[in-house]
Amino acid sequence: MQRTDIANPAYFHKVVDCQYACPAHTPVPEYIRMIAQRRYSDAYMINWVSNVFPGILGRTCDRPCEPACRRGRVEESNAQHPEPVAICRLKRVAADMKDDVRARMPKLAPKNGKRVACVGAGPASLTVARDLAPLGYEVTVFDGEAKAGGFIRTQIPRFRLPESVIDEETGYILDLGVEFRSGERIGSMKALMAEGWDAIFVGCGAPRGRDLDAPGRKEAAANIHIGIDWLNSVSFGHVSSIGQRVIVLGGGNTAMDCCRSARRLGGTDVKVIVRSGFEEMKASPWEKEDAQHEGIPIINFHVPKAFVHEQGKLLGMRFEIVRAEYDEHGRRTLVSTGEPDAYFECDDVLVAVGQENAFPWIERDCGLGFDKGGLPTLDKNTFQSTVPNVFFGGDAAFGPKNIITAVAHGHEAAVSIDKLLRAEPVYVRPAPMTNLVSQKMGIHEWSYDNDTSNDLRYKVPWAKAETALASIRVEVELGFDAATAFKEAERCLNCDVQTVFVETACIECDACVDICPMDCISFTANGEEAELRSRLKAPALNLAQDLYVSGGLKTGRVMVKDEDVCLHCGLCAERCPTGAWDMQKFLLKMTPAGQGVAQ
Repeated sequence: MQRTDIANPAYFHKVVDCQYACPAHTPVPEYIRMIAQRRYSDAYMINWVSNVFPGILGRTCDRPCEPACRRGRVEESNAQHPEPVAICRLKRVAADMKDDVRARMPKLAPKNGKRVACVGAGPASLTVARDLAPLGYEVTVFDGEAKAGGFIRTQIPRFRLPESVIDEETGYILDLGVEFRSGERIGSMKALMAEGWDAIFVGCGAPRGRDLDAPGRKEAAANIHIGIDWLNSVSFGHVSSIGQRVIVLGGGNTAMDCCRSARRLGGTDVKVIVRSGFEEMKASPWEKEDAQHEGIPIINFHVPKAFVHEQGKLLGMRFEIVRAEYDEHGRRTLVSTGEPDAYFECDDVLVAVGQENAFPWIERDCGLGFDKGGLPTLDKNTFQSTVPNVFFGGDAAFGPKNIITAVAHGHEAAVSIDKLLRAEPVYVRPAPMTNLVSQKMGIHEWSYDNDTSNDLRYKVPWAKAETALASIRVEVELGFDAATAFKEAERCLNCDVQTVFVETACIECDACVDICPMDCISFTANGEEAELRSRLKAPALNLAQDLYVSGGLKTGRVMVKDEDVCLHCGLCAERCPTGAWDMQKFLLKMTPAGQGVAQ
């Protein structure tokens, strides 16, 4: 194997698994250390720069960072089911416990005369506004609703996300001199283009819920509701009750929000029925757990066959019972078990079987290209459409995803818009800003807490069930207090503090090998990667994580470190008699709009 090029920012970025997995590349260990130091405002601002909505995401994020967390891979001896650091809930701690941060928001540059229109006031558009407004752009955000937030405000129930949090965090952006035209739904792309905007960003989401065309659908329509439309009506108070017996169709997070909302609006017998297996459901594991915690059963491998009604009055639903079969390529087919159809009585059905993009306001002869699935034709790196000054992001770009992905799209689109309007090549993306700083404070002292906590993940307290289920607006999760937040923060392994090896200083005493608690350091003859992985002190089985390989040592061997299970404890550096190992903090910051330099 070739010597690892640690000067390449991508190498250590990939070692910080949580940050690497986050679409917005939030420097997770950095803000968690600040929470442990009770520097909540600093932790909040680090989040705000990258993910824009710390309080919102601290309650609702899909948490791609947590499955990537190294903690879940290295504490197998401590717990039967190892769990990652509660990264998302610590983000909420920073939001809940910060001081007033308005004075820390960006100062505005003089206006540059360029005008940018953002269609929709969801997370993607607001991120574009947050990045471009401080640079002097005149940003105008259009939305048909009275308040900003988009699907954050209309689709996420208040028992998960209080409206005050949405108001606060959308307010930080609108206060940057952004013009918000509420109640103005764009009805024609041609008309918008004719207004002479220098750039247009489309972040209108995926506003249409998929329907279920089954026998009885039309006849019983009065009691069959599209999930996202129903949640919207609940959010604005247009719907305040539902029948006692409710069936929710679908296995995504929208279905979980529907069933939990129905439980609070009078549903005493609420069940989720899904065609796939429980493990295959698209809902986040914690969303499923929360629904079950509230007494809502999830019935799987049931395929809807018909809505049963009597002269238009919905009585129930019939389902075919199926099982999953897999071919040699792992492709799944649902096959009938041959059992009689299942029948469930119900008063109302909520259909949450997916969302799709709808652009009825974009004329197909305006120059914008669309693919066969109805999605815009975009450059996946720049988010630029077939009309050079029109960009898309969030669910409107590549279909429904989540808030943090929409934020990441907004950042990249803002870079593209800024480059376009400064007459720079849009496709040249600015490199991230990185550095490596030694944490050495003495022979055996580090400027970070390198003790490895053996604590298991702490549980977030909930409001009492009788209180939480009595109102659609009572927040269920209460968040960590300061003491618990500190203990949870201590579980972080500081994966951004890297073990940096200098082979010229190494005397090959193998002291680091002896002291390493994870057996992740080996001195051995070089070889091809697959073969080399098999003969390390502990076989490196996770092929997705690169090996750290040194150049040739005096004996002809190389140092090979398995980054996958390293605790970043620093014992190798403490034990090394020559200082060949050092602990260096790696900080990666994605370059925002306005700071990229054309290559």
